[in-house]
Formats: sequence, structure tokens, C-alpha cells
Amino acid sequence: MTDSSPILHVERLSIAVEQAGATRRLVDEISFTIAAGEKLALVGESGSGKSITALSVLRLLDPRVIHYPTGKILWHGRNLLTLSPHELRQVRGREIGMIFQEPMSSLNPVLTVGEQIMEPLFAHQSLSRKAARQRALELLERTGIDRVEQRFKAYPHMLSGGQRQRVMIAMALSCGPQLLLADEPTTALDVTVQAQILKLLAELQRDMGMAVLLISHDLNIVRRFADRICVMQKGKIVERAETEQLFLQPTHAYTQQLLNSQPPPQILTRPTQPDEKPLLVAVNIYCKFTTREGPLQRARELVAVNNAGLEIFAGETVGVVGESGSGKSTLGLCLLQLQECRGEIAFAGHNLRTIPAKQLRSLRQQFQVVFQDPYASLHPRRTVEQIITEGLLIHEPSLSAGGRRQRAVDMLAEVGLQADMLQRYPHEFSGGQRQRIAIARAVILNPRLIILDEPTSALDATVQKQVLALLGDLQRRRGISYLFISHDLRVIRAMAHRIVVMRRGEIVEQGDAATLFSTPHHPYTHELLSAALQ
Repeated sequence: MTDSSPILHVERLSIAVEQAGATRRLVDEISFTIAAGEKLALVGESGSGKSITALSVLRLLDPRVIHYPTGKILWHGRNLLTLSPHELRQVRGREIGMIFQEPMSSLNPVLTVGEQIMEPLFAHQSLSRKAARQRALELLERTGIDRVEQRFKAYPHMLSGGQRQRVMIAMALSCGPQLLLADEPTTALDVTVQAQILKLLAELQRDMGMAVLLISHDLNIVRRFADRICVMQKGKIVERAETEQLFLQPTHAYTQQLLNSQPPPQILTRPTQPDEKPLLVAVNIYCKFTTREGPLQRARELVAVNNAGLEIFAGETVGVVGESGSGKSTLGLCLLQLQECRGEIAFAGHNLRTIPAKQLRSLRQQFQVVFQDPYASLHPRRTVEQIITEGLLIHEPSLSAGGRRQRAVDMLAEVGLQADMLQRYPHEFSGGQRQRIAIARAVILNPRLIILDEPTSALDATVQKQVLALLGDLQRRRGISYLFISHDLRVIRAMAHRIVVMRRGEIVEQGDAATLFSTPHHPYTHELLSAALQ
């Protein structure tokens, strides 16, 4: 039950940045309110101004380059934009808490988890070390972390993504704030962990009577969590409504576009001939790593892939799903022979485990890879032309410079980019454009198989839909096979003909997409589907 009077009132707020002597508005005269105990969501694509708005509430933006041409941020009637640094410190953490998007970069790597949770308790509540420690342990337990005494002494790098996010939640809630700013709190998490974090936030919000401002571009998460939604586009709020009303009757064209960007709930089928031979066959793939948790700790073996096997036919998409650490990406690297492993891998009749290195290098033209983060996988000091044509220099050395450039121009056109982009660098493009460049780099060699490792997870919904449509179009026209690795079951449902489910390095279930989505057999598959598609 929420109090109708607002505790936060953002009134005609503008946020501007000074660049090269010019002023550019990042947020343009937006207004919204949050009542006590209410859950409000700000949604929109990257660059729409969502996170900047949340950061401005606590004045966490750099005052040397950021200013506020218009507006007020009223917290219980006090304008946060006019508070002194001392007054603002009394609000931060104590009255308004914040969960940041990427916990690994937000947590201090040289302090233990316990020290970081106790820090705001020392600053705002003047607790003794013993009392602060007890409170921190209670918070860790409340957020669902196991072995709290051990986690209390751990450093951030020793925890999983979901555990680090729970630590961030514990820190944000340590002083019992009235308002929690949650900036994409589940973006980097698997679907099952996302569901756990959302459930946890909802329980804590209800128990503490706390208001929440949720920042997200994931409409499925927003629908399950928020009471009201404000839709942002290019720094403006273009629509606001109760959650169900917005999903059922969106009025603004941009909101309709966002809602229509969700992957379609289709199930693909691909008939196979009785005597058809698979393009790739993998049998008993086994891969392990040796790890140490500390310099004095004993080395231990971690089995990343345990006796996994699958087949991929020509023109088919096989989806590989599972949580982080389940072995999906490692399996893909093993199939590409980029990771040492045991087992049998046959591609187009060639045994990749036994053929000479020179022959394997020549064969690599037929199987390529597109990685998750295009910004990290594209060379920052090479032009688009150099990036796309690099494979041609290796696999088609007789091709002239003019011939390579023409192939690059044709390839750019095929992925929806222009020829005048050839001399630009990766940092000059959006995330979706960079992923198109990565796809062009792989497809220009006319491969028969492409391994797609989370190719859309870093993209907004509308860009994600465009990239998925591009991949589907390339497959239909070129007959390419895909091994599509993802933790997003909605994407897999829209793309895959068959699905492989991995857990803790093992394949626990595989089969036709239609069968797996309608009648999953393994309990873990049930868990994944219920977390992703509810």
C-alpha cells in the first residue's frame, strides 16, 4: 500500500554537458514523482537518459562538465540540486540508496565484502565495529547469500555475478533508505538469477515500505516489478502510465516500437532427410581448468565441459542455453579448437582433433565466430575495412586490394551498413552497428558454420530485434548453420530449430525447440523456462 503524497518530485529537470565549447542537453525538461512505497520504472534504449537521471538524483555526475539548466529535484520538499556537500552526504546512503548496474566495477576490489557493507553503517549510524559486523551479516543473510561468514571475508572477484549484486543490494539497504535507485540491477545476470533478484527486491521493498526507482531496458522485468512506467526517448519522457495499461494500450509510437521489439514467440522447425549427414558432430567433449582461490591455496581442477555431445546440420540453428558458468562458451571454443579439450569433433567429414595444423587453419574459413561484446572483439586501431578484410588476406591471398574492398562494400550492404563507413573506427559506431561489423567479418569468408556467443545480450531490444532479423536473413540466403549460445530463452525460442540445455558443464537435455518448450523433461529446464517466460 503506497502513500499518495510524493517523497521525490522531479520537476522540469534538464541535464546538459559541455563539449568542445558547446552545450548539449542529455535530459530535456522531464518531470515525474515517486510516492512512498511505490515502484516506478524508467525504460528506454541506451542513451535515452535513464541512468543519468538516476545519478542526478544523488548528484553523482561530474559537476565540472555537467550542469542543470532547468528544474528541481525535490526530496521531501528540499531541492537536492541546491544542497551543500555536507547536507548531500546526509541524504546519500541514509535516505536514498543506490544499486549500480555493474557490481564488479562498483565494488572496491581491495576491500572485503564485509568492510564495504560496514562502511555506510560507520558513516551514518555510528555503530561499533561489533554491531556493524553483526548488521552486515544479517544483511547478507537477508539477501539470500549462503555461507555468510565466509562471504563476509571474501573479495568481490571471489563471488559470482549474482552474489556481487546481492552484496550491492545489502550495501544499498544497510541504513534502511526510504528510496532505492536500482540502475539495471539484473542486466548482467542469468534469467534464474534475475528472477531471484527481482523477487528479493520486491520482498525487501514490501517489508521495508521503501520506494524504488527501477532503471531498465528490459520490458519483461519491468512488467513483473513496477507499479508505473515512464518511457524515455532522447532525453524526454514520451509516455507515462500504470504498468498494465501501458502494456495493453500504449499510445506513443516509440512505446509501441519498444513493445514490438520483443522476439516473436515462434517455434522454428527444420525437416531433415533420413539419410542427411550432420555438418558437425561432437562426441564426449571434455574440458577442465586448474584454478587457485589464493596464492597459498592448493590448485584444484574445475571441469568446464563434461562429456558433452551434439550435432549440427546444414542450415540449422542449434541453441545452447544455461546459466553463466554452465560451460556454454567453453563448449563453443572447444568446437572451434580454440580451447584444449578431449573428445571427437568432426566437421564436414574432417576430424578436427587429428588433422594437421596447416589443414586446420585452411579449414577455419568454413567455421567462424561472433563474440558477445563487439567493442572488445573489434580491433580499436583498425578501420572497418581492415577488420572485415583481414580474413580474406589469410584465406584468399590471391585477391587484389580492389577485390577485397569490393567484397567489403558488398558485405557491408548485406548487413545494412554503408560503404562510406569503411574508413571509420569501431568507437565511431553504436553497439548494434559494431555487432553488424562483427557479423560481416565472419560472413565475408562464406562460412558454413558460425558460432554466435551471446551476440545480442549487450544490445537494446530494438537493436536486438534488428540483429536477429539480419542473422535469420543471412541464414536463409546463404544456408549458414548457427550454434547460438545464449541465456535469453526468448531469443533462443525465436532463432533455434533445436536446443541444448547445459548445467555445470553437462548437457542435461536436448531436442527440438517445439518439444523442449512444450514438454521439458529435466527439472533445470523447467526452472529456466519458468524464470524466463513467465
